[in-house]
Amino acid sequence: MATKKKTTAAPKKAAAPKAAPKAAAAEQKVEAAPAAEVKAAATAGKTDKIKGKGVISGVAVGRILLAGQNLDSFLVNYKAGTIEDEKKKAADALVKVAEALQNNIKKFNDQGLKEQAGILEAHRMMVEDPAMSGLIDEKLEASGSAPKAVLDAYETQAQVFEAMEDEYFRGRAVDMRDVGKRIAKYLLGIKEPEIVGKVIVAGTEIEPSVIAGLPTDKIAGVILGAGSTTAHAVIIAKTRAIPTVVGVGDGIKKMADGDPAILDGETGEILIRPTDEERAIYDEKIKKQEELKAYYATLKTLPAKTQDGQEVILAANIGSPNDVDAANGFGAHGVGLFRSEFVFMGKTDVPKEEDQFKEYKAAVEKCNGNLCVIRTMDIGGDKPLPYIQVDKEENPFLGYRAIRISLQRKDLFMPQLKAILRAGVFGKAAIMFPMVINVKEFLDAKQFVEDAKMELAHEGKDFAQDVQVGIMVETPAAAVMAPVLAKYVDFFSIGTNDLVQYTLAVDRGNAQISYLYNHFNPAVLRLIKRTIESANAEGKWAGMCGEMASDPNAAILLMAMGIKELSMSAPSIPRVKERIRNFTFTRAKEILAEVMEMEDGDKIKEYLTNLK
Repeated sequence: MATKKKTTAAPKKAAAPKAAPKAAAAEQKVEAAPAAEVKAAATAGKTDKIKGKGVISGVAVGRILLAGQNLDSFLVNYKAGTIEDEKKKAADALVKVAEALQNNIKKFNDQGLKEQAGILEAHRMMVEDPAMSGLIDEKLEASGSAPKAVLDAYETQAQVFEAMEDEYFRGRAVDMRDVGKRIAKYLLGIKEPEIVGKVIVAGTEIEPSVIAGLPTDKIAGVILGAGSTTAHAVIIAKTRAIPTVVGVGDGIKKMADGDPAILDGETGEILIRPTDEERAIYDEKIKKQEELKAYYATLKTLPAKTQDGQEVILAANIGSPNDVDAANGFGAHGVGLFRSEFVFMGKTDVPKEEDQFKEYKAAVEKCNGNLCVIRTMDIGGDKPLPYIQVDKEENPFLGYRAIRISLQRKDLFMPQLKAILRAGVFGKAAIMFPMVINVKEFLDAKQFVEDAKMELAHEGKDFAQDVQVGIMVETPAAAVMAPVLAKYVDFFSIGTNDLVQYTLAVDRGNAQISYLYNHFNPAVLRLIKRTIESANAEGKWAGMCGEMASDPNAAILLMAMGIKELSMSAPSIPRVKERIRNFTFTRAKEILAEVMEMEDGDKIKEYLTNLK
């Protein structure tokens, strides 16, 4: 099977549901409880308290919907025909499922939901992979059942991914199983469950299609047994600001379909079948949450400025121009990271310069004069596209990706750069290169920018001459070389997700060692401080667009280090702004001095959390 198609998409394995659908029924109805019903049902039995890791804050109330419908009973009752009949059924199912996915991809693209569209595009590629159809035929010879053969074929490929060391590749196992179940359910005539009210979707590993396929107003929260924060289910939940807890492990086994539940996305606490008293406690917390939300709304137009006048720009991370509208609603001052790879996903060929220009222009205009930093595509072995041939890699995060592809693929790089330069006429745009590790890579990429300007001038197209050009600092190499790189770039944006992982040699999706993943680790803090100070020494600005930027406690340290911009998911902006406004810059520098003398990341985190 071609690796470039296997390595597409999202997280995890099929969840092991507590309650399977009845064999005779092809439909499932989940009655999701309104808040009052959860209270009424609370006294039915003992509360199960489960602890995980909160990754998206907020309190969710509803009934459990276990993801990963059990198909065993349907398979038992399936009446198979001849081998040839079953092969035809399987082939037809592949065509129909691919068509359905393509329709959903178009719908998401039309709505500006590029991340969801990209995930489903990866699934469509898995469905249409000719190697998979051949494997299904092989499995059919053994089982004689089209749905069974489909499940077996995709399970075989899922296990291949699961055996890989890299987290992102292991995550693709979930996608393989998700696609296999989607095709098998089509063959079995199983309809998706009908949702009444709101549900908390739970599973050991939640198939991304489950979250992507449910309307936001139907999902109160998400619970994942696994600990990955890079799962596509989590990415979608974050885009929709759905309270989410991961890493609950065997806690999933304590849940059954329809159980009333409460989820706290900040503390990671989950209550299954809560009592009246417990429910009352969370009623109060929900009330305070609403009050805090109202208070945050009052901060929208206020600057992120300390009590003695030091200001930090708070910007938003986006995947499409439509995300800017939501970000502006939270008080964002521009965009610190436009993930342009989502412009490339969901397509069968390289997006044309004109198509890209429209996307970038829309985002730049919506920033209302504030800076819009557009990262050139971060595509590679972990996020392949049908028009980019990527050979199998043991670790795609360390492989052929991002700027390494762009520098070798002029047909991809030049249209993108020209589109960004043209968009800069309509506001303030900046170009940011990902995964740069040395000066030569940056200078080579910068030459492409100059070549793009020459082509645009020759073509008579308007473009901005003053577009800033910078890099993401997301590897230890770039951080160590920051004093040198700062002489050439216009700015740095620190990508802490990868920087922390690479610096600490910790796979953040590995539950066994996730406790080691800590952006307050002294080694990480020293690299960040070095990067910021190197930029300032050369009169350049430094920002941050990784998850650390959304941590209110980290904001105090980063501000004291001299950071000029923090870019984050839009809902995090008010919390970070409030934290900054409650301190003086003088006090922040005192705190930084104390922290830089400390030797343990966990103690640093505890110290910052307890600051008043």
